[in-house]
Amino acid sequence: MAVSPLVAPTIDMLPSSRPASSPGKRLPTSTVPSSNDNGTPRLLLPGNRLGPDGGATPAVTLDPIEQLNEDEKRKYVKGKKLGEGTYANVYLGHARHDPSVLVAIKKIKVQQQYQDGMAPDAVRELKYLRELHHPNIISLLSVFSSKDQNLNLVLEYLPLGDLEMLIRDVDRVRYGAGDIKAWMGMLTRAVWFCHDNFVLHRDIKPNNLLIAADGEVKLADFGLARAFADPGRRMTANVITRWYRPPELLFGARHYGGAVDVWSVGMVFAELIIRAPYLAGNTEVEQIALICKQIGTPTEDNWPGVTHLREYTVPSDVVPVWGKDAYMGRFGAVGADGVDLLVRTVALDPKKRITAREMLEHRWWRTDPKPTPKEELPRKSAGGEEKMGADLKRRNGLLDGEGSNGVQRGAKVARKLDFGALAK
Repeated sequence: MAVSPLVAPTIDMLPSSRPASSPGKRLPTSTVPSSNDNGTPRLLLPGNRLGPDGGATPAVTLDPIEQLNEDEKRKYVKGKKLGEGTYANVYLGHARHDPSVLVAIKKIKVQQQYQDGMAPDAVRELKYLRELHHPNIISLLSVFSSKDQNLNLVLEYLPLGDLEMLIRDVDRVRYGAGDIKAWMGMLTRAVWFCHDNFVLHRDIKPNNLLIAADGEVKLADFGLARAFADPGRRMTANVITRWYRPPELLFGARHYGGAVDVWSVGMVFAELIIRAPYLAGNTEVEQIALICKQIGTPTEDNWPGVTHLREYTVPSDVVPVWGKDAYMGRFGAVGADGVDLLVRTVALDPKKRITAREMLEHRWWRTDPKPTPKEELPRKSAGGEEKMGADLKRRNGLLDGEGSNGVQRGAKVARKLDFGALAK
């Protein structure tokens, strides 16, 4: 019998220590009294000299925090640029003590509107990657600032691109139900671990699922993540890339939990099966129309209280909620149990939606075919490095080709449109 998806492999961490002879070790320092006689020592780097009055006249004098930052920066050598965007640049790098240990260095640019501090995206990504350590979540190895005050995140190197590359390459990449089961197991374990630690990812999509050299899928891009809120605390509804955004957020819900991530997981599941985005709306209004057409119209009968959401608007023609049999024709490649799991992830009412833990306990994992071992999963032999750079440079919540002022972060689309035309 295959190993349960609840059982995750051991985390393989990159070396965090280096031999004493490493050229990246901390430079020896000495201290001299400060010139203001307040007793605070000053770091004196090698090669610095004392002036006639006994004070230091160093070429470079660093306070302890600056020295720690310099030490961290010296651990890595930055190489070629993999991607450049308005939000971040991504470089290939390696550990100074061992050039064979490759890393990705994500240099987050100073944003004009946040010149007096860091952008919220950067703060979130740093905070949650430092807290979450799991084989299916990208590892943050180090962080340092550069002289121009840009924040640099040193991430594990994931050379095989992302899941979107495999989905889109229909001509050269073939995969089956066992492969889908393996990828979904990795994704679901990552989401379960986030939720078990009270973290919402809020931007799950195929190009945020990067692939390691051993075939392991890693959830990345935590720039929209946040901790679970208290029941009375309002949250923003303008999160999650549109194609993977659940109906409660499209209707403006300000209180929600892990169900929003589960809907996104269901959309990724559907996309893996049909090898195309399941609900690809060009606007939020069209996204709602597609949900109503392909899954069912949210009403008080199937979702008590939905009409009270502040932006609830649906087409006039009510479509009954699809049953399991209606999905079999299009998604039957994963079997009846796989379709049952899919249907549970896209329940319209978030209270009726399956949880990440319940997903891992579903009977689909125990049916044939068993999940493909990660070493045997399909992969692309070229283009992965550049795709990783493109994924990491992108600002969170945007589709490919959208700018920072795109639909995801801009004003909401007016609701007074012709739903009838969209539903045809």
